[in-house]
Amino acid sequence: MVQVRELHEWPSVEAEAVAVQERFRSMVRFDGVPEAVRTVAGLDVAYAEGSDDVIAAVTVLNRADLSVVDSSVVRARTDFPYVPGLFAFREAPSLLEALARLDVEPDVLVCDGQGLAHPRRFGLACHLGVLTDLPSIGVGKTSLGKYDPPGPERGDRSPLLLDGEPVGSTLRTQPGVKPIFVSIGHRYTLDAACELVLRLAPRYRLPETTRTADQLGRAESRS
Repeated sequence: MVQVRELHEWPSVEAEAVAVQERFRSMVRFDGVPEAVRTVAGLDVAYAEGSDDVIAAVTVLNRADLSVVDSSVVRARTDFPYVPGLFAFREAPSLLEALARLDVEPDVLVCDGQGLAHPRRFGLACHLGVLTDLPSIGVGKTSLGKYDPPGPERGDRSPLLLDGEPVGSTLRTQPGVKPIFVSIGHRYTLDAACELVLRLAPRYRLPETTRTADQLGRAESRS
């Protein structure tokens, strides 16, 4: 079972949420790689049509063959407003509850969202990593910063810059396909994060962690 550290209360207004990010971003670690990565969790959030219900989906994959070995879904109402840069306060509480329901504790969290590539350098992947103290990685479909396109081949990458500061990598996971944006969440190096994401994306643009969690959340949203 994933243990969640109750380091702060969940705010209900924007100013309090920004203060939480400013306070806890110093706890993010950018070093190290787990001694062994056997299981990897994908985390994704869907929204139920016509409501403010958040559907938090977590799938745990065996790193060796990318098969799903555990999963959890939590559907809950969120009262926090839709504010860019503060999505974690809408999504993280339900994702943490879904993580706590798992039978298999993952070695790494791969979040559908940003980590260090965030205006206050504390995106969803950082937030979840700090609260669980698990190694975590952010994988974004869109960029919050600037970048030069990486080369056309699988594994080519280029720096992702925000306010002129490197915050991640623009990574080509498939030849000739749009890149994705990888940033550190917690307790990982950027090189190792990109290597793992490539391992998790053998056939498609997005890693299988994101794809399986997205499919699970979509299925729940239709039920």
